[in-house]
Amino acid sequence: MTGPNLSAETDRAPQRLRSADAARRPEVSLSTLALPIGLAAIWVFFSVAVDDFLTPRNLSMLAIELSVTATLAVGMLLIILPGHIDLAAGSGVGFLGGLAAMLVFHHGCPAGAALAISLVAGVAIWGAMGVAITRLKVQSFIITLGGLLILRGSFWFLISSSATPVSRGGETNLYSALTTSYLSPGASLAFAAVAVALGGGLALRRRRSLARSGYPTEPLESAVLKGLVAAQALFLLVLVCNLYRGLPAPLLVLGALCAVAHFVTSETVLGRRLYAIGGNAAAARACGVPVERAVITAFATMGAFVAITGFLQTSYAGAATTTVGELMELDAIAACVIGGASLRGGRGSVVSTLAGALVIASLLNGLTLMAVAPEVKLIVRGAVLVGAVTMDVRLRGGS
Repeated sequence: MTGPNLSAETDRAPQRLRSADAARRPEVSLSTLALPIGLAAIWVFFSVAVDDFLTPRNLSMLAIELSVTATLAVGMLLIILPGHIDLAAGSGVGFLGGLAAMLVFHHGCPAGAALAISLVAGVAIWGAMGVAITRLKVQSFIITLGGLLILRGSFWFLISSSATPVSRGGETNLYSALTTSYLSPGASLAFAAVAVALGGGLALRRRRSLARSGYPTEPLESAVLKGLVAAQALFLLVLVCNLYRGLPAPLLVLGALCAVAHFVTSETVLGRRLYAIGGNAAAARACGVPVERAVITAFATMGAFVAITGFLQTSYAGAATTTVGELMELDAIAACVIGGASLRGGRGSVVSTLAGALVIASLLNGLTLMAVAPEVKLIVRGAVLVGAVTMDVRLRGGS
């Protein structure tokens, strides 16, 4: 290497080191703080306006409602990451939940088998929509809008405009137990301890893997602080739920699904492909990414999330009625956007989507406790969605 080239390379070295150090430092900005500040404001308002908002029983009910909203939102994230949208999710929640209820109540099918059949049906329906989008080159907005109408009409036809319960004469089965079962207080604490230990071990393993591969890692102090905050939040949640009956079963379902979705989006080839497609589909295709296959897989996976949400929502309502799942797709989209996902694709995370879902669930729960009229709820939900998208565009530069 000649002298001038060596000198130029030496001059650039500190700049590269500073860039790498900046990449390792967590960025704190208004867009980062907007979500926790907004969530804190919502909780403070409802705790003052409604006496029962912070009671153990209501917080336990809020955890169930969060599980329903967040399950669909995490599935929606898998669709939004590659730059697509799903307007059929809410109708699918009603249809698949109602299908399982019909199989149990009217055809004597065991609850476990009925849930499995509906789950497979959800994967097949959403996989077919993914095929139509990729092979026919039709926008996901149009395909899923058609799916919304077809599934909603099929749902009404399925239940003949009448309520279909999820159990007979008050008896308990696997379906009805989805939202009525709780871990005992002791088991809830043990679950939290295992979850913290497992999460810490996986985080440490990933950190070591990145270090061995030469990738920049987050400062140890910051990583430990985040881990402690997460552990404290989990144990606080368990302690609050233990004041009522313990951890609700839907929260365990949500935790398992979020763990799987987080692993897929952050640790697998499929996850990297979804981000790449959302960032630039043409460039991803030019680099050899099987765009069609990845999108179809994302939609088929969304079908499973829709089915599980349908089971939870129908079980929580106690029956399959024509209003189950109504407008839930909008709540899921809003949760993703509030959590920082871009509707153009390429940006978003499971953890942030959970936070966005908590905002939506807290709003709906608080408004219900205040006995707000349904039309006011619709106005608030619409305002939140518009506000979230506007904030996303302004604070993140429209990316």
